[in-house]
Amino acid sequence: MITSAHMRKVVALMGMALLSGCAAISAVSDAATPLDVFELRAPDSIAAVSGRPIARDVIIELPTTSGALATDRIMIRPNPLQAQYLPDVRWSEPTPVMVQTLMLRSVEATGAVRYVGRKPLGVSGDFALVTEVIDFQADVASDGETANVQVTLLVRIVRERDASIVASRRLSASVMAASTETLTVIDAFSAASDQIFAEFAQWVRDTL
Repeated sequence: MITSAHMRKVVALMGMALLSGCAAISAVSDAATPLDVFELRAPDSIAAVSGRPIARDVIIELPTTSGALATDRIMIRPNPLQAQYLPDVRWSEPTPVMVQTLMLRSVEATGAVRYVGRKPLGVSGDFALVTEVIDFQADVASDGETANVQVTLLVRIVRERDASIVASRRLSASVMAASTETLTVIDAFSAASDQIFAEFAQWVRDTL
């Protein structure tokens, strides 16, 4: 005989299963929600060199970074020890790939070298650019209403022939966003990116 207490237990278990199923369906639904995509471009201010490019092949290695930045999500930090992401948006590529693309387009825009690419045309190139992405996030300010977009790259120019470091440079840009609204933060990212990659392109051009 099924007692009323047993029936209550069965009903409770069924309710828990239904709630669990709803939570799973909700998670799947959230994962399937399309995200708005944002893309950063190489700055228009890069000046091309006059005359013919130098006979050098430059390879842009895929940058390394921390796990929290190795994603296409746009990081925002509510405090220095916590990593979150802007809701419902993403970059057009994972951050390391996007930085590699920006570096490539920036060096191309100078017209300073014979070839620049992600892979060498032959066995190896003449130089490789080896990069670490240290910062690529918005840090929420103490007022909780504004944010500081910070972009920091450590770049090394390596001669492929003997794997020696020819030059290294730490590039950093900081731009305040007037609010933590998505479009305002993205505009600050764009401004910081323009600063970084204009300086980067000039440095590579002058060094090589």
